[in-house]
Amino acid sequence: MAISTAFCSSFKQGLMQGLHNFSNPGGNIFKIALYTSDATLGASTTAYSSTNEVIGSNYIAGGNVLSSVTPTTSGTTAFVDFSDSTWASSTITANGALIYNLSSSNASCVVLAFGSDKSSTNGDFTIVFPTANASSAIIRIS
Repeated sequence: MAISTAFCSSFKQGLMQGLHNFSNPGGNIFKIALYTSDATLGASTTAYSSTNEVIGSNYIAGGNVLSSVTPTTSGTTAFVDFSDSTWASSTITANGALIYNLSSSNASCVVLAFGSDKSSTNGDFTIVFPTANASSAIIRIS
């Protein structure tokens, strides 16, 4: 089993079909779910699943709702970012995450591989998103 960082192929297709609206306010609801090292996630992931999702204190199946930043452009690159996401006072171990669109039948967007297990023990587990710019934003199209 493995988790590979990827833009999901179905997400790319969904963009072409107009399934994903990142506008804030008024856009779709996006979530981030955490997964154990037993999960298999990558470009072929099509939708959120609870299989091999993290179980632990202060973690609810399905993960956290993400606050999106309205898409913008810089030069020839369009990008969107999210506010950092925290599971406060949690005890969990995760090896990766899935960003998915709750408003579009849990359609997968992006898989994040952490490279190894990351843990919190009665502390904050935080996903820190990169700077929202054309070269670093979590989702960007150039």
